Amino acid sequence: MKTIEELIEAGVAGKRVFVRADLNVPLDGETITDDGRIRAVAPTIAKLAEAGAKVVVASHLGRPKGAPDPQFSLAPAAKRLGEILGKDVAFATDTVGDSAVATVAALGDGEVALLENLRFNAGETSKDDAERRAFAEQLAALADLYVGDGFGAVHRKHASVFDLPGLLPHAAGDLIATEVGVLKKLTDEVRRPYVVVLGGAKVSDKLGVIDNLLKKADRILIGGGMAYTFLKAKGHEVGISLLQADQIPVCLEYLAEAEKRGVEFVLPVDVLVSAEFPDLKGKTPANPDLVAADAIPADKEGLDIGPKTRELYAAKLADAGTVFWNGPMGVFEHPDYANGTKAVAQGLLDSDAFTVVGGGDSAAAVRILGFDENAFGHISTGGGASLEYLEGKTLPGLAALED
Repeated sequence: MKTIEELIEAGVAGKRVFVRADLNVPLDGETITDDGRIRAVAPTIAKLAEAGAKVVVASHLGRPKGAPDPQFSLAPAAKRLGEILGKDVAFATDTVGDSAVATVAALGDGEVALLENLRFNAGETSKDDAERRAFAEQLAALADLYVGDGFGAVHRKHASVFDLPGLLPHAAGDLIATEVGVLKKLTDEVRRPYVVVLGGAKVSDKLGVIDNLLKKADRILIGGGMAYTFLKAKGHEVGISLLQADQIPVCLEYLAEAEKRGVEFVLPVDVLVSAEFPDLKGKTPANPDLVAADAIPADKEGLDIGPKTRELYAAKLADAGTVFWNGPMGVFEHPDYANGTKAVAQGLLDSDAFTVVGGGDSAAAVRILGFDENAFGHISTGGGASLEYLEGKTLPGLAALED
């Protein structure tokens, strides 16, 4: 994989460099609530601009259905990117149309432009190879060189991620190089004990990574909504908690496999429950009940791990050499259900381990709950991409950047 330094050394001054970034940030209206992904890619963009490139940045945001949708506009990201870079960022109101062509043509050396949401064009995500490549060819007409630095999208076989690098001289940006280097430490160069903490809503989202990490990890700690399917698999009442009943047989297989391999597979011992899901807007007090994990009332749902589980998980993290964490322990957006996620984050910080926060809601939680991002070994920008890498899958966006 060619590095951005090699690309710059070969000469980028005066050339149009297409940077596929991941600016898929959460929005409240037009307000960005977490700018972590913009800050993560900004150094690559700045480095190219300083070398005299005309930098054309592109990204997706959300899941528009292949047509313009104002609620998914990247205009707020353009404004925030400009603030971070300390320079104006021109914004094209389309992807490959008149605005994009004119905006790119107007760029001077060292200037930066952002195209509108790539997913406003159906060709970006098309499963039809010809349609996807046709869109990639339109994007290629806007650039001379390509830099892939949108790690959060490299697991997608999309036009700007997979097809476009094959049409232009290409290199990996600094963010992707960092992410891949970190993930190798979780697969090839692991310092033990290796502890994996998995949370989030659905156990089905984590099946592949559990399957692969059972061969590598020393301990796996489970929390969040996915824990209740495992608890049900062990024969416990889970009330109206989030449950994927069709995944119970797989959970039983994993529990048996963990025992066979000598991997500690740790489930919650107590949980906070309520008959109602909390109000996440006004955040009115929820007043949850605390119950043992094997005694959840039939009319209530688990919404966070309890204090005994928090202590247990902290103890299981204390002597770790390496920790990978993906997924919150509960509904961390509400203060009454945030303590489990806080405890795991603090457990990572209190250990002497190499700690990796695996993107998505976990990364958002770290920032929202007020932790110092720099205190962790690495906070990934790609939840799904990180998980698929750890599953051992070939990621299209990384394969496309190989020489």
